[in-house]
Amino acid sequence: MFRISPNRFLIKAVMALAAVLALAVPAAAQDVSPFENGWVLDPDASELRFMSIKKGSVVESSRFATLSGIINEAGEARIKVLMDSIDTKIDLRNVRMRFLFFETFQFPESTITAQISAADLADLRQVRQKFIALPYTLTVHGVTIGREDRVRVTLLSNDRVSVSSVEPIALPVSAFNLEEGRQKLMEAANVDILPFGTMSFDFVFNRARPRTPPPVETAQVTQPGSAALETSGNFDREACIGRFEILSRTGNIYFNSGSAHLQQKSMPLLRNLFDIVQRCPDMRIQVAGHTDSDGSLRANQRLSEARARAVARFLIDSGVDASRIETIGYGETRPAFPNDSARHKLWNRRIEFLVLN
Repeated sequence: MFRISPNRFLIKAVMALAAVLALAVPAAAQDVSPFENGWVLDPDASELRFMSIKKGSVVESSRFATLSGIINEAGEARIKVLMDSIDTKIDLRNVRMRFLFFETFQFPESTITAQISAADLADLRQVRQKFIALPYTLTVHGVTIGREDRVRVTLLSNDRVSVSSVEPIALPVSAFNLEEGRQKLMEAANVDILPFGTMSFDFVFNRARPRTPPPVETAQVTQPGSAALETSGNFDREACIGRFEILSRTGNIYFNSGSAHLQQKSMPLLRNLFDIVQRCPDMRIQVAGHTDSDGSLRANQRLSEARARAVARFLIDSGVDASRIETIGYGETRPAFPNDSARHKLWNRRIEFLVLN
C-alpha cells in the first residue's frame, strides 16, 4: 500500500492553503482605496488645452507647457498651471496672450481643485475605465468659479491613472474678468474673437511611493527655461519691437489722479518691462506719456512728460543705463480713442514704448 509521509502531507496542506489565499487576493484588493498612497501628476504625459475662435470660424488652439498636480489619499485633487507657459506655437502670439489677455505678470498661476469621491471609483480596478460627474473649482485671473463636468477616469496600470475631459468645456471670458483682455487682443491682432473659449485636458498621474502620500499643498509650479516658446538670453530686434508694442497696449501702469506718482500695482508690469529692456541691450527705448482730454492742454502736456520720466526713472534705478532711455510727453494730442467715454479716456491715459535704433 502506498503511504504519504506526514511531512509530505503537511507540505501539500500548506500549498493548498496558499492557493486558497492567492485566489482571495483579488477580492481583498477591491477594498483598497483608489487613492492609496496618493497620486502625483506626470507633467510630460499630461495636456491642458485652451481654444478660442476668431474671424467667426477660425479655431486657435493653445496648450500650457508647465503643469503640476497631486491627488492625496483623501481624494483631494489640485492642479496648478503656470500661465506664462501658454504655447500658441508663435512667439509674439504667446506674448500677447500673457500680457494682454491673461495678465500673467499679475496672475501668474491658475488652479483646478476637486474632491473626488472614493465611492465613485471603488470598482475602477475591475472596470478599468469610468465616467463620473466631477464638481470642481477653477481659478483663473484671480476669479474662482465652481463647475461640474463629466470626466473619464482610466486605470492605465495599477500605478498609473488618467483623468480627462469628455468634451470641450466652454468658458465665457466675462466670468473671469477677461473681457477687457479680449478687447485688447482684438485691437492688437485686428481680428474679431468670440467672447468665450474652451478648455480640455488629459491629466496622467503616477501612484506615489508607499508611506509617502503627497499633501495637497505640494502641487507647485516653477518657471522652467523651456516654458512655451520663450527664448532665453537676449531677444532679436523683431522680438524686441513686438514686445514693446504689446507692452504699450497693456494699460497696467497706474498713477495717482493728476499725478506722476507710480502706484504700487504698477510694479508687476514694470518688473517685466525691465526684464525685456535688459534683454534688448543694443537698443535705445523711447518712453512716451499720453493723457485724456480732461484738464487744460498745458497741464496735460506737463503731466504726460512727468509720467514718462517716472517710468524712465524706475528703469534707470533698476539698472538700465540712462543713455538708453529717452522720454517724451504728448499730452492729449495723440488719443488712441475718442475721449467720449470713461473707458476710452482710461485707455488714452497710457505709457507707450518705442525702439529708436
